[in-house]
Amino acid sequence: QVQLVESGGGLVQAGGSLRLSCAVSGNIFRVNAMAWYRQSPGNQRELVAAFSPGGSKKYDESVKGRFTISRDNAKNTVYLQMNSLKPEDTGVYYCAGGWTLTDSHPLEYDYWGQGTQVTVSS
Repeated sequence: QVQLVESGGGLVQAGGSLRLSCAVSGNIFRVNAMAWYRQSPGNQRELVAAFSPGGSKKYDESVKGRFTISRDNAKNTVYLQMNSLKPEDTGVYYCAGGWTLTDSHPLEYDYWGQGTQVTVSS
């Protein structure tokens, strides 16, 4: 089993920054791809940023240039640095983990954290 625990959410004014953390524990070899999703009220959960098994990063267009996904393998932790936050970034942010053979193979995220709330005031 794999456990994902997010932290770092909170209330911030527009233009501010937050850094989310996702600590991975348990059978970490079941995970070689990580991602951050967010869900705002009335909307579906959407991908914000992700690491592929090969280490490449991808971002939703709405956060490019403002958010950065990174990881510390020694700490089994993935981060999401969020700068220049906007009110539309408000939502519950979820960490997700999955495993796939290569970047070209299908990927499903089997493991999810409980989510952390991010609220950006205008």
